[in-house]
Amino acid sequence: MSLTVPAIPEKERFRAYGPRHVDEIADRFGIPKHIARSIQVLSTVLPFRVNEYVLSNLVDWDNIPHDPIFQMVFPQSGMLKAEDEQRLAALVGDPNAKQALRLAVQQIRGGLNPHPSGQKQLNVPTIDGDEVPGLQHKYRETVLYFPGQGQTCHSYCTYCFRWAQFVGDADLRFAVPEPSRLVDYLGRHPEVDDVLVTGGDPMIMSTDRLRSHLEPILDVTTVRTIRIGTKSVAYWPQRFVTDNDADDVLRLFEKVVASGRNLAVMMHFTHPRELETDLARRAVSRIRSTGALAYCQAPLVAHVNDDPQAWSSLWRAELAAGAVPYYMFVERDTGPYDYFRVPLARAHEIFHNAYRTLPGLARTVRGPVMSATPGKVIVDGVTETAEGRFFQLRMLQARNPQLVGRPFRAHYSETAAWLDELQLAADVPTDIATAVQGALPSLTEQLEASAWLDEELAHA
Repeated sequence: MSLTVPAIPEKERFRAYGPRHVDEIADRFGIPKHIARSIQVLSTVLPFRVNEYVLSNLVDWDNIPHDPIFQMVFPQSGMLKAEDEQRLAALVGDPNAKQALRLAVQQIRGGLNPHPSGQKQLNVPTIDGDEVPGLQHKYRETVLYFPGQGQTCHSYCTYCFRWAQFVGDADLRFAVPEPSRLVDYLGRHPEVDDVLVTGGDPMIMSTDRLRSHLEPILDVTTVRTIRIGTKSVAYWPQRFVTDNDADDVLRLFEKVVASGRNLAVMMHFTHPRELETDLARRAVSRIRSTGALAYCQAPLVAHVNDDPQAWSSLWRAELAAGAVPYYMFVERDTGPYDYFRVPLARAHEIFHNAYRTLPGLARTVRGPVMSATPGKVIVDGVTETAEGRFFQLRMLQARNPQLVGRPFRAHYSETAAWLDELQLAADVPTDIATAVQGALPSLTEQLEASAWLDEELAHA
């Protein structure tokens, strides 16, 4: 093994805290009683999980409740509709209302759009007509894989668009216990050269368990890139530094790289404070020492990072750590969306004002980007014309590969925060307008688009 950064000898045992620990946390850190009560009420609907590293190293307890990390990990009053919060508050703690509370929780969650952008209806692939659980295949070259043992996190983000993975409802959850069906599917789809292992957080698994999911993928010769989506470097960097199997997981990364694949660790940093600790920076260094690539991405969320200085500092910190700033996403239309939403006009302003402060090597970042039903749509700018003001948009990625890279326009709006809230310009090409407005291609049309791309590649 060729680790260039030595492990830190001190070890800290991971301990997770959940809803039943709210009073304990409140007593330790001085959370006011009314805020603690809100956390307890809201955590019946919104997943809540935090750990000692986050509590002791990331939260500014002198700035409660406005501290961005506190907003990021503790459910807050205002994240649900006022009438829903009042309904829950009346039921929580009443021993005679357990059934009514369960019904209320189920109804409220159902109204939070648990699977946005057609994930359940449009992204689940099939083999011989049967759905393949634990997989999503939205883009031609990429498959998402959800190992069952990795469908939790070291701490939960209140804005997480995959919150439905954590609420204990099997009907809402993507998960599969082992990779045989994935390998079978990849064998039938050689156009897929990129597997994104995601969750939850795959790095919550032990190294032995993670190995059991990754090594079979190495037998599929058409897969050239394996990505691991993780928040662990921010929420539990000990996973790569002092945990008992920290060195083992880095050896596993080295094995993947030695196989000739790109291994990309997609690190989720939302606020610059998450990269200020020595442990986090050491974790990034140790990951990079294996030959793995380090990319960083996060959504733009109100109350947490909705100002240019936060993003400029974050991207500079990522670059200094040797990681590549990759995406600023627009917060998806799910969960407590109204609490976290940032209008696209403001999102573009924040991105532009932060981007222009960066050195050239950090200008790898792209945004603001909506991961919407037809694909990834970037807001490239705002233009003034004789016809009026427009957002200049572009398809960074698309279900239909013929749309990738193509620009289009939508009328400027001060309030729109998602693609379906925009009014497209009259000159938008028909195929893009059709995709954006929800008429998605049939399976036959998708196969024809893939055949077209194969032909284009053959002539390139």
